[in-house]
Parts: sequence; C-alpha cells; structure tokens
Amino acid sequence: MKRVVNLCRFISLLFIALAAFQVSAQAKYVEGVDYMKVAGIPEMNQPVVREFFSYNCPHCYRQDALITSAVAKLKAELGDKLAFERTPVAGGRPAWQLSQEAYYLAKKFHVTEQAHGNLFKRIHEGDGAFKRQEELSQFFVEQGLSKAEIDKALASVDNKLAIADYDTQAQLSGIRGVPSLLVNGKYLVSNKQRSPEELADLLAYLSTLK
Repeated sequence: MKRVVNLCRFISLLFIALAAFQVSAQAKYVEGVDYMKVAGIPEMNQPVVREFFSYNCPHCYRQDALITSAVAKLKAELGDKLAFERTPVAGGRPAWQLSQEAYYLAKKFHVTEQAHGNLFKRIHEGDGAFKRQEELSQFFVEQGLSKAEIDKALASVDNKLAIADYDTQAQLSGIRGVPSLLVNGKYLVSNKQRSPEELADLLAYLSTLK
C-alpha cells in the first residue's frame, strides 16, 4: 500500500513538473509585452511574416538588415513552409506613394532582391526621395529594365489595384508605425530592441499561433 501511495505521489509530482514546464514555455513570450493580438488582415497562406515598411522611412532603412537577417534564419529553419511578404505604406504622402510604386515594379519584374537594397540606398545615401514617376522610371532603367515596359506598368490598372491593396492592408493591420511585423495576419510584434536571433525566435513562436 505504501508503494502505491509513493507511486501516486511520484506521478502527481511528475504532472506538476510537466505543467510547470509547459507554463514556463508558454510564458517565454507574453501577449501585451512581446506582441499584441490585433484584428489584422486575412492571409491566404500561413505561416506568414509580413513587414509593413516604406523605403522613405529612416527607421525602416536602419532596421532592414536586422529584419532581413531574422527572416533568413527563420526560413532556414522552416524552409518553404514560411512565407515572407512586404507591404509598402504611404499614409497619403506623395513621395511615399512613389515608393509603393517602386515596390510594385520590383515585384512585377522579379527584381526585388536586387532593387530592395538599392532603393534604400538611393533614398538615404544618394539622391533622396523620388519626386516624380520619371525619376522612378529612370531608377529601374538603371536596374536593367526596359523604359517602355516600366512606363506601361506604371500606367496600368494593376498598378492602381496594387497600391489600393497596400493601403487597405495598412489600414486594417492595426500597425501604429513602420517598420512593423505582423505574423499570421494578427500577431503584431512589439517594438523592442532585439538581436536577429531573438527576433527570429519570437517570429518562429508567433508563426505557430492560429
């Protein structure tokens, strides 16, 4: 009988220890501290990390390497299971709207990897913000694209629809500024200083939430 009692006590302690471990693991990241749950936006694919940003934003420029590195670490772990998307934000500012069109062009002509860093450098280290579509067109000619195709894309309905979609996503997302990271459409990463490894770990955790 004594052995049975001791065994029951051992099992009880084991369950308590496991429960404590689970609580500790769950408490690694705390809602309201490390992230916020927002109404957000519907995402077609999950897990997905979406960055809201602008090429005109100095903070986005400074944070780009951190975010890029963290996402690269996460993709190395999850591979094709993880989608990484960007949404350029304008907030009604003409120069920022031109940067939205810049992102649209980069995506349309499949030169995002090449143009992304160059756009930041052009604005923050070179000639400053784009003021006219002609400047935008010239930039992409320098990236090796055809001016005729660029101008046709800028004048297209697809361009207008893309800009409208970016604006809608930004309005519904619940973000308060840029850059902002939204995971699975409803988990907004809090603005805290983190290393690429720490950010990647937080994003990995949030990517498991539904």
